Amino acid sequence: MKREINPQESNRAEAFNMWMSSPMPMVTLVKTLDVSRMVKVSKKSGIKYTSIMCWCIGKAASQIEEFYTLPVDGKLYRYAKIAINVIVENSKGGINSCDIPFSDDLQQFSRDYMTLTAQAANECKSSFLEDHLVIGTSAMIQTELDCIVNQYTDQFCNPMVMWGKYRQGLFKTILPVSFQFHHVQMDGGHAARFLQCLQDEINKLKYKQEV
Repeated sequence: MKREINPQESNRAEAFNMWMSSPMPMVTLVKTLDVSRMVKVSKKSGIKYTSIMCWCIGKAASQIEEFYTLPVDGKLYRYAKIAINVIVENSKGGINSCDIPFSDDLQQFSRDYMTLTAQAANECKSSFLEDHLVIGTSAMIQTELDCIVNQYTDQFCNPMVMWGKYRQGLFKTILPVSFQFHHVQMDGGHAARFLQCLQDEINKLKYKQEV
């Protein structure tokens, strides 16, 4: 569920006063991640690589308090749950938006991911979780990218993580990731901490059969 809160009674009061009326309040940070562990776990477990990436994003975000607060239509809202949004290519050649509720359990999240994205693809219908704080994602895995800067629209202030195709080297596999966020929601320090948490969660991934 979500509830409106008084910005002046929150820890984002100063940021709200400074950035809520800004014509361009979005900030983008870029970090190159070591995704060697993620690729290995995906291949061994059979869990789709993008599904694991989305789970790690949710896991990292759930540790950052600021992710649960979001400015919407000039107001500040507090959310109790997180969801990950993915863009799905549908059966008619178009795209649909699909919100997947975050679960601490990677296996459960993966099942939800596969079920909901398949449903969106087959039915050509978008699904939204209005009561969740939604983190947008965009995976353009057809080509390697150094950086992605998303369009800014006042219709969408949610944080967003974007990436392209990972780069496999001799000793490790790397992936540049762009993270865009609204400055009212968080500061650069919070965003940097999120990106480090994302790397940490990738490093901690385990295949269930490993000892």
